Amino acid sequence: MSLTKTEDSEPPLRFVNSRDEITGDEYDGTQRVQMSCGHGVDPGSLTAWCRSLIDQDRDPQTCPVSCRPSQGHFKLHCPADVNGGRCGAEWSYPEVRRCALLDDAEQGEFERKLALTAARLYCDFKECPRCKSLVERKDLSHLRVLCTICSASQGKTYEFCWQCLRAWKGSGTPSDHCANQGCTDPNLQVLATCVTKDLPGSEIRGCPSTRACPTCGLLIEHKDKCKYVLCARCHVEFCFACLDAASTCKAAKGGAWYQWCAKPLAPRQTRIPVWSRKD
Repeated sequence: MSLTKTEDSEPPLRFVNSRDEITGDEYDGTQRVQMSCGHGVDPGSLTAWCRSLIDQDRDPQTCPVSCRPSQGHFKLHCPADVNGGRCGAEWSYPEVRRCALLDDAEQGEFERKLALTAARLYCDFKECPRCKSLVERKDLSHLRVLCTICSASQGKTYEFCWQCLRAWKGSGTPSDHCANQGCTDPNLQVLATCVTKDLPGSEIRGCPSTRACPTCGLLIEHKDKCKYVLCARCHVEFCFACLDAASTCKAAKGGAWYQWCAKPLAPRQTRIPVWSRKD
């Protein structure tokens, strides 16, 4: 297979004798494309990886580790296994597009999915399950949402459930579920079943490893850092242990902020906070 650069400003592709870091297949005489992080990938595997992301229609809160939001931009990250963890190096979209074998239609769909996921993360937009247009939720505490496009085209009101993304069933404007069977919030299941951990550099033990940001509700998994976490969506820093804003937690404790909190360890969350952008 011969690949060439697509623009004069782009460096030529480099090929290496290495295993395919996406599939884990060992080197078999087939050269791999070397990505910017140094890992080699087979163009076919990269294409399949991109197609798998295209086929996924996930909320960004449950987005796979190789495809995640960071600092206000939607980014693609190397999924290669490194010492039992992930490489995590950022791959720019132009780099992935150039190395993968996506046709024009797939490139367009991939870009649409990236834009949609970014919109879902930073705005309250979701695709209408009927017409696939983006719909904004006006009241963040209600699951019952009106699609104006479907309502106009059908000549009658069309509403859907923000949570299960099916045509609305039931009465009223509930905030937890509609009347469709199986309408539940998967994020609550994550909060209820995540493992507990001891927070590094502190005396805090048995803290849930995943929390919903107290300000915007984004699910955040604690990594190997201190108990203060900065949310990538609302940019509010909070304490992973007591769930107070970091400034409040520190003000309530005369010293040794990182060791423990003035308040006891907050229990597992049973509700997802609703983000008010007036905050």
